[in-house]
Amino acid sequence: MVQLVGSLRKELADSLSTCKVLVVGAGGIGCELLKNLVLTGFKNIEVIDLDTIDVSNLNRQFLFQKKHVGKSKAQVAKESALQFCPSASITAYHDSITNPDYNVEFFRKFMLVMNALDNRAARNHVNRMCLAADIPLIESGSAGYLGQVTVIKKGLTECYECQPKPAQKTFPGCTIRNTPSEPIHCIVWAKYLFNKCRAVSCHQFHDEFCALSQLFGEEDADQEVSPDTADPEAAWNPEDTAARAAVSEKDGDIKRVSTKVWARSTGYDPIKLFNKLFKDDIMYLLTMDKLWKKRKAPTPLDWQQLEVSPNEEAPASGLKDQKVLDVWGYCQMFQDSVETLSSQLQEKGDDAELVWDKDDPPAMDFVTAAANLRMHVFSMNMKSRFDVKSMAGNIIPAIATTNAVIAGLIVLEGLKILSGEMETCRTVFLNKCPNLRKKLLVPCVLDPPSANCYVCVSKPEVTVKLNVQKTTVLSLQDRILKERFGMVAPDVQIEDGKGTILISSEEGETEANNNKFLSDFGIRNGSRLQSDDFLQDYTLLVNVLHTEELERDVEFEVIGEAPDKAPPPQSNQEEVNSITNGNKDSAQPSTSSKAEDDDLMIVDSDEEEVAASNSAAVATGTKRKYSETGESSAKRPRTDQSDAADDEDDIVALD
Repeated sequence: MVQLVGSLRKELADSLSTCKVLVVGAGGIGCELLKNLVLTGFKNIEVIDLDTIDVSNLNRQFLFQKKHVGKSKAQVAKESALQFCPSASITAYHDSITNPDYNVEFFRKFMLVMNALDNRAARNHVNRMCLAADIPLIESGSAGYLGQVTVIKKGLTECYECQPKPAQKTFPGCTIRNTPSEPIHCIVWAKYLFNKCRAVSCHQFHDEFCALSQLFGEEDADQEVSPDTADPEAAWNPEDTAARAAVSEKDGDIKRVSTKVWARSTGYDPIKLFNKLFKDDIMYLLTMDKLWKKRKAPTPLDWQQLEVSPNEEAPASGLKDQKVLDVWGYCQMFQDSVETLSSQLQEKGDDAELVWDKDDPPAMDFVTAAANLRMHVFSMNMKSRFDVKSMAGNIIPAIATTNAVIAGLIVLEGLKILSGEMETCRTVFLNKCPNLRKKLLVPCVLDPPSANCYVCVSKPEVTVKLNVQKTTVLSLQDRILKERFGMVAPDVQIEDGKGTILISSEEGETEANNNKFLSDFGIRNGSRLQSDDFLQDYTLLVNVLHTEELERDVEFEVIGEAPDKAPPPQSNQEEVNSITNGNKDSAQPSTSSKAEDDDLMIVDSDEEEVAASNSAAVATGTKRKYSETGESSAKRPRTDQSDAADDEDDIVALD
């Protein structure tokens, strides 16, 4: 490879050799970007990435080889990039960018920051740090054949959070537990049965019929998969309690206390476990007769009956993981996976726990089998292991060429910034197909900051609707301030004239407040909370709007924002479906079905799995129309679209 520095004018080339740049992320885009930077003439680079190299990275992250599996991405990327330009100075950090060590002063030492991330939380954090340090940020992402690059500069352009992103897609607990209607509902149920990270919005209701059902991991009431006795649609009659209990426990073995404890007492007997999940629990659901007046009732399965007459079909042709098995085939997969996983638990000793991983064969087999058996019970078409893995792991195919194009565009925008030509910077979209002007790359003018942004305005302020008598301090900290508003270590003071400290970032100082309700501190309708995050140099004023009328499974609402309820764009359905089935390196634009309008939709997504994340949701949808110059101007409002299954429990975030 030939360095490009010779083709640049001398002033710019000299600037490249002295300026310090930060690359955040060393994955699909990050590897290409680091290689491009050293070949362009950048000499002083720092790169940070928390991840280690996995075998699945090797098809697109070309700075890594098989011998590097398990090693730090940042460190190996540095070593590989130096082979292109040994005279470059590259510092690698195997760490999280949200570590307090990387404060505003850390960011201020750079002339330029370049994002190559795969999750929204980290993007939000870097966005705020660059705003606080007043450093230009180049944001990027790709998903499949689609990609985008944009420039963010304090006071001049929109920041990453100026336009609302849809919240993580959640499913009501009663849908997952009682009335699944889509394969993704069964897949989420199977993951929580194993024990996967929290993503289902599930009320916490405990009575004699409620059981924690995680089998192999830490028990968590938010991952409940047993039949939901508090389902309002079921309209439980207290007089029927004894009858339902008799149905549930007719075999004598099954007690709705803790499925994990019960399973251990049986030695994780796969047949007993099968009959509990797909026979007894389903018969229990059938007693909730009101659920089935307008739905097709589920059909219980019985291992002994299936074993006598398995009805095995002729094996399908094709690759093993792409075959859809018959019911008995998934029964056998269920049995084998349970036996393997229980053996792993025994080897680990008492109180051992397993963590679900899509790349762990027995764990993936368990979710595939359990999900498909539940699909069959609820009269859905079963899915191949490949399809289940795509939805369970939130995978969108990663295209190496797309990452290379996006990395090249990042460097080009960086050269404009270093040349002092911010006015020429653009948001650039990479399309799957040429538009009417026969262009794959479409530049769009940068939008100015939004007057309603709660991050980059001079005095950020939001109004949150919640029930002060039911919302705990811990929920305010974790669910609202950290998860919804992207804070890392918030300090909260009540504006009550006394300066009452509600939450402190200092460990242990306000821990006693965690399980108390906001009303216990005199917080009521109209109260104001000042929330400070000193790491991000960010202050947010939260106005509390008390209500007792929130929908079931909704903890709070941000007034004035409902991005996940916005009308979906009229986009090509096949392309949308490909987005909603997930990937990790991603930020994703999509072409509109109305070709004559040359509209674009921006989408953020994760590389292979969201931190939840990351996760299934499409990030920012924007429509832009091209001007006579071939560029495009933004049209408001932005539209947002939720996806169906991706990197972390039905969420697509961008890399």
